[in-house]
Amino acid sequence: MTSTDYSLSYLEALEAESIEIFREVAAEFEHPVLLFSGGKDSVVMVRVAQKAFWPAPIPFPVMHVDTGHNFPEVLEYRDARVAELGVELVVASVQEAIDRGRVREEHPLASRNRLQTVALLDAIEANGFDAVFGGARRDEEKARAKERVFSFRDEFGQWDPKNQRPELWRIYNGRIARGEHIRVFPLSNWTELDIWSYLAREQVPLPSIYFAHRRQVVRREGMLMGLGEFLPAQDGEEILEMSVRYRTVGDMTCTAAVESTAADYAQVIEEVSVSRITERGATRADDKFSEAAMEDRKKEGYF
Repeated sequence: MTSTDYSLSYLEALEAESIEIFREVAAEFEHPVLLFSGGKDSVVMVRVAQKAFWPAPIPFPVMHVDTGHNFPEVLEYRDARVAELGVELVVASVQEAIDRGRVREEHPLASRNRLQTVALLDAIEANGFDAVFGGARRDEEKARAKERVFSFRDEFGQWDPKNQRPELWRIYNGRIARGEHIRVFPLSNWTELDIWSYLAREQVPLPSIYFAHRRQVVRREGMLMGLGEFLPAQDGEEILEMSVRYRTVGDMTCTAAVESTAADYAQVIEEVSVSRITERGATRADDKFSEAAMEDRKKEGYF
């Protein structure tokens, strides 16, 4: 038997690295939580976590920071997946934060993306979470490329990109004081194409909006915004019905669709493989016009 018989494929190597990170956190921290929005990256995290602890169940809860302006298809998927997994779901509600006066929205139809930070930090403190798994990848945008796998957050939940710990030879430093926590990014070395290739290999279901479907949209600031309860057409906008899909899922007031006929994994992989624009750069209105937007938010405690 040759040494090549033991070699891992590219996807297997990525999976093995992520499994190692999950197990390291489970061994080192007392109260981890996994951020689970129903988006494709969090779906992959859940799948890898299942493998990391199989045949035991996932040994920590999942948490969704709910803006109240989510796509209904994604919420339905979230609840069905949580029930299937048998894990505890913690919901950090932006609407509750608004009702309690913790944050203030500009107007009822404004994007609540920035408001998620307070709801997230409140939930981390209330539940005593000391490690928070996030699905950020380094190819998404510039600020996330600055993250370590173990990303230190101070007692205020804030991130300082100049005050992060070295990670030599995949040795992670999770030492924290009371009130501090670590954001953990097990998909740091994955790309959007890797995510789709893995989902296809594992045949993990996704919310239907990730695949081509007919939807009413308007062109707004160069993007295709799907119309709905929280995003009505404005005066003078032409309502179009097009075949679209979503590359990323967030607050529906700031998440755009892309024109597409990709209706299955193979077609999406083909489409993603030739794209030269990141999914956030192409479809997130809150990031599109400010390179510093994500970094500023992350310094405040955003994920």
